[in-house]
Amino acid sequence: MYFKNRADVGRQLTKKLKAHEKENLAVVCLSTGAVIVGAQIAMKLHANLSLLLTENIYLPGEPDAIASITAQDTFTYNNKFSPGELEEFNADYQQYIEAKRLESFHHLNMLLGKDGEIPKERLRHHAVILVSDGLASGFSLQVAYDFLKRISMKRLIIATPFATVKAVDVMHLVGDEIVCLNVIDNFFTVDHYYDDNTVPPTKDLFRVVQNISLNWSKD
Repeated sequence: MYFKNRADVGRQLTKKLKAHEKENLAVVCLSTGAVIVGAQIAMKLHANLSLLLTENIYLPGEPDAIASITAQDTFTYNNKFSPGELEEFNADYQQYIEAKRLESFHHLNMLLGKDGEIPKERLRHHAVILVSDGLASGFSLQVAYDFLKRISMKRLIIATPFATVKAVDVMHLVGDEIVCLNVIDNFFTVDHYYDDNTVPPTKDLFRVVQNISLNWSKD
């Protein structure tokens, strides 16, 4: 399945989420591209909108990230690796991992600034819709869940236009409800599945996040 653009995907997902329109909702986006998707959902369902950016940490010679960190300093190890492998990596690269963690944390906070902070009071006691513009694996969901599980939310709904089988497995593990338009066996890249891949600059997306309530649908 291919899609026109991310805004169109947002409108399609919104139709699948209509049952929640009377609830207190918060939309949390997993990437800058997901903000375009999430904005459509938030406008129609009168929800708060946030962006949870992460940065992966890689070890020398390893193609897969060993861990990821959020701007809120939530640090999550990749469960692709066994506990024994992670213990070995930490024994050999403890100082390297810590240095990369601090570097990534600083970079995310410089990038996001105050405009990118997620007010936790906007998530507490809400049904949280975690939005992606496409999931190649479940790792970003693990990272987001580690951040969100510390907040007293009503339920976690995961919405994405497409995902791999592996990502769907993770969705079932961490989410209370999932909305996925298509499951993909041979995944390429997220951009591959969109005819138009235009994503505005991050500063413009922050403006969308901050002003979302001004654009709530009146119907």
